Amino acid sequence: MSSVVPAAKDEEELKRNKRKALKALNEEPYNDGGKALDSSIKKHQALTKRLKSIGYDTRDQTLKDIETLVLAKYVDEIVPATIEGLSRCKTEKDVWSAVEIISALHRRFPDTFTRPLIAQIATGLVPPSKAALAALPPEQREKEESARIVRQRPLIRVAAELALVGILKDVSGRNGGEWIMKTLKDLLSNDPSLTSLPLLSTFLKSYSRPFLGITGPSPAKQQASSDATGADNAETQSPEQVIINEDDELVEKDVRDKFRRMCEGYYETVSKKLVKEHERLKEQDRRNHDAYVRSGEIFEDRQQAYEKMAKSYEKLQTSCQTLSELLYLPMPDLKAASKKSDSILLLDGSNSRGEGQEETFVGNKWEDEEERRFYEDLTDLKDFVPKSFLGIEGDNDKTNGNNNPANAESEKQAQADSAKEVEKLEAEIKSLTLNGSIPTSSASADNEDEEDEEDVTPVPTPPRTPSPGPAIGPGPSQMLTTLLAKLPDATNRELIDQAAVDFCSLNSKAARKRLVKFLGQIPKNRLDLLPYYSRLVATLNKYMPDIGTDLVAILEDEFRYLQRKKGIVKELAEVRRKNITFISALTKFSVVPQHLILHIFKVFIDDFSGANIDNIAMLLEGCGRFLLRNEETSAKMNAMLELMRRKQSLTHLDPRQVLVLENAYYQCNPPERAPRQEKQRSPVVLFARHLIYDVLAKKTIDKVLKLLRKLDWENKDVVTALHKAFTKPWKVKYNNVSLLAMLTYDLQRYHSAFSIGVVDQVLEDIRRGVEQNVYANNQRRVATMKYLGELYIYRLIGSSLIFNILWSLVTFGYPDGRPLPGQVSPLDAPDDFFRVRLVCVLLDSCGMCFDRGSLKKRLDTFLVYFQYYILCKDPLPMEVDFMLTDTLEALRHDLKRFKTVEEAATAVDEMLLSVGQVIEGDGGDGEDSDGGDDSDEAARVGEPDEEEDLITENDTTNDRPASPDAVVLLSNSQENHGPSKEDEEDFEKELAKMILDSSVEARKVDKKAALAMWDSAVIPGGRKRRDEAENVNGVDGHNGENVMKFTVISRKGNKQQMKQLAVPGDSALAVQTRSAQLQDKVEQQELKRLVLDYEQREEQEETKSNVEILRNKGAKARYTKDA
Repeated sequence: MSSVVPAAKDEEELKRNKRKALKALNEEPYNDGGKALDSSIKKHQALTKRLKSIGYDTRDQTLKDIETLVLAKYVDEIVPATIEGLSRCKTEKDVWSAVEIISALHRRFPDTFTRPLIAQIATGLVPPSKAALAALPPEQREKEESARIVRQRPLIRVAAELALVGILKDVSGRNGGEWIMKTLKDLLSNDPSLTSLPLLSTFLKSYSRPFLGITGPSPAKQQASSDATGADNAETQSPEQVIINEDDELVEKDVRDKFRRMCEGYYETVSKKLVKEHERLKEQDRRNHDAYVRSGEIFEDRQQAYEKMAKSYEKLQTSCQTLSELLYLPMPDLKAASKKSDSILLLDGSNSRGEGQEETFVGNKWEDEEERRFYEDLTDLKDFVPKSFLGIEGDNDKTNGNNNPANAESEKQAQADSAKEVEKLEAEIKSLTLNGSIPTSSASADNEDEEDEEDVTPVPTPPRTPSPGPAIGPGPSQMLTTLLAKLPDATNRELIDQAAVDFCSLNSKAARKRLVKFLGQIPKNRLDLLPYYSRLVATLNKYMPDIGTDLVAILEDEFRYLQRKKGIVKELAEVRRKNITFISALTKFSVVPQHLILHIFKVFIDDFSGANIDNIAMLLEGCGRFLLRNEETSAKMNAMLELMRRKQSLTHLDPRQVLVLENAYYQCNPPERAPRQEKQRSPVVLFARHLIYDVLAKKTIDKVLKLLRKLDWENKDVVTALHKAFTKPWKVKYNNVSLLAMLTYDLQRYHSAFSIGVVDQVLEDIRRGVEQNVYANNQRRVATMKYLGELYIYRLIGSSLIFNILWSLVTFGYPDGRPLPGQVSPLDAPDDFFRVRLVCVLLDSCGMCFDRGSLKKRLDTFLVYFQYYILCKDPLPMEVDFMLTDTLEALRHDLKRFKTVEEAATAVDEMLLSVGQVIEGDGGDGEDSDGGDDSDEAARVGEPDEEEDLITENDTTNDRPASPDAVVLLSNSQENHGPSKEDEEDFEKELAKMILDSSVEARKVDKKAALAMWDSAVIPGGRKRRDEAENVNGVDGHNGENVMKFTVISRKGNKQQMKQLAVPGDSALAVQTRSAQLQDKVEQQELKRLVLDYEQREEQEETKSNVEILRNKGAKARYTKDA
């Protein structure tokens, strides 16, 4: 440790010597030596470009150019380029290089370069405008402050170096130490958020020795500090005063002393701020604990406020620790949180009332942390303005001494009045209990007499815009007029606090009267200003109590006037609302005395009728919670609320008044609720839920899959939790439903039974939703339908299940499975379009897969019936119509939309007849029955919902004859005869087209594949067929020789030329080519058979499925083939 300090001292000595040498060089007159300077424009432009990125790497070349170039005509360009380059100086080498470059330019152009450069540096170090910052939202303000710190950090370092080398000087001609001190003081003063603190830390890390005259402690002290513990550690570390000749110092001694005192004073302010924030954090932590004990959880807004406060505290603590180390001052004493907590008693159940209840009142006084800060964290004016402005110097103690007896006497009188009112309330409650009638108080009787005597004509309301008074002239009066004109725009905490600070500089008795008059004439339509004006009054009331007293007197007089005019309801309704709202806001700031607000509430309860009903509701909404949860007023407020509830039960009120009173009562006194019982889950289950609900995303799905596979799949609890998570897609984000289906598919390879269980549960949920049709589950049903479509995309279910669900959505709940216009179904009302939404969601998820083959036909069949189902309902709402249009446009953009039910019914009949011809088997009743039964039966033929058919089997068979005739289904006679010649020719054309289109891929294959593809290439005209005819066996007997003919294709100009090349049949090329041809021909025939038989197999399976459905319903079916 002892070797570190001498090394630091040596480094500081080297820096001081370098600065002294450069300072001496700057003070000497410049001598160019009579050299001819270069005036090349190109070199001047290159120098300007290098100055925009000043650094250690470009230092030598830049200094050389400054000495050799003319530069006189380019000074105006060099100054802004230099300022831009200074903002990019990050390291100490870059800063010193910039100082050397500026010194070189200063020696050549001391007037034209140095003065504008210093002016721009000073502009860059100007503090930000408070009004501009206050107008920004919090996030934008934080970004602006961070960007400002980044810009000003290199500028303050360069300015400090320039002051040490003699370029930046004070007005008196001395070194610029005082200039630097004033600049930092402007940045640090009036900064309650301490955003400029990093600038001071940056400055002290490099310049505490030359500007403050302090260095680290001696080695002996450092050794002692390292051995000491606790508070002794901070005490032993004190700065060491280095004894150096003052002639060697670069900053004057008086400036160093002032600078050090300023920094130490600022550190004290930061320490106080840290202690205050520490206490606030502990208090918030205690409140969170109490809230958790009461309700079993900590709400999200409270948790976010605590995290934000903790982050701000940690940042402030780090900055304070840095300042403590740089200034060698002890850290403030931060008391640890007390281990004893009163709220823990609630867990024991030892006190159901008493202390626990009082703690509940204190904790629940405010709805959230933001409201508490607004009403409790007021600005202390003495920290921002001189004490003389507040009138607390000189006669403060004398005034307090004179007023103390009067204050004590008034408090005693107020307590006596409150006790009398409580006794009256108890007597009234007893009388209500015994007699069951509402007593009429003397106060209400007097009010009624006064109302009869007074004129009923309402007095005109105050003007809409307050008149702060005419401007007498320049001076305090004009400044006060300007301040009052700005108050209506002060709609946030920062602006209203700044207005309070600004008013202190204009403080006088006349100014206070004008302010009170202005606040008493607020427009009745600007209720949003009342909380902020109340905060202004509460901030000033601490040092100017006459403001609060006079304003409360004005509001009390207005209240009494409105009570006398309570018969005028509509005309004075807004005035009453403004009066009650203003009094309520001032009550929460403790400006209105408690006995006064309770008296106002008592007056309203005494005359429990008319406008006073609304007044009670407004008062309870404004400050009822505060009065009920405050320790000093809770007992009286509870008694008054009980009296109000009794009078409400005995008075006949209209429904509006009852609703208003109930809402106000439960807003200020919400009913108690039991703590929510949180499910007990094992850590493994919580981890699995965390993976699915929180971690699952496109980028993390592979990681989630690996972690899920690592779980204990033999544990039933884990498997059950995973099954619940995978079968409740509505709990994950809607965009992550596809990822949940992907996980189900990936887990199928390792746990097939789990995936099967998930699919079964999803189908069961869909079926249950269709059967119950509960509105509260609609969101779940949408997510489940989306999940089903994604499961089909990942091949966990087949297309038959999808079509079963689609058909069940449009047929379930209707007689015979076919909806009719105007028909009311208990499970699907005509004005209920939720099934249409479900169909659209499912088709949007997987409908694009049904675009070819038999699946395309099945979807077309369903879409025809789906349009018929829609037309049987009421006209679609706009949003459902848009959803349907988008779905059909994406699936079948050329689909014909039916306009009427008749067109749709005709299309459905034609569609069903095309599926199968129904021949009725009843000989007696078949001729008398109408076409409706045929259509219904055909609908069941086209409907692939086998499960529904099995459910309704008994009902349908009872309506049928005992032995119906067979249903004959006509099928293609060539279904087992293989592909025809035309099909083979079409297949060859398509295959040749594929080969030509894949020419790029053909370059990547090996030689064997290339020979095979070359042999099967398309030759123009009939040449290919002729060659194949000649090469039936691959070897041609040409002139009695065993040879194989190859066709060589060449291009000459735009024409293709083909030549025959005879290769001996026993050569390696011929043998290899022939074997490749045979193998390719076998594969080609197999591919033909698979592709051309695919649709026939699908049609055969569909026909067998329809036959099976008919047989289950009691009909006999058989096949007939065309001859």
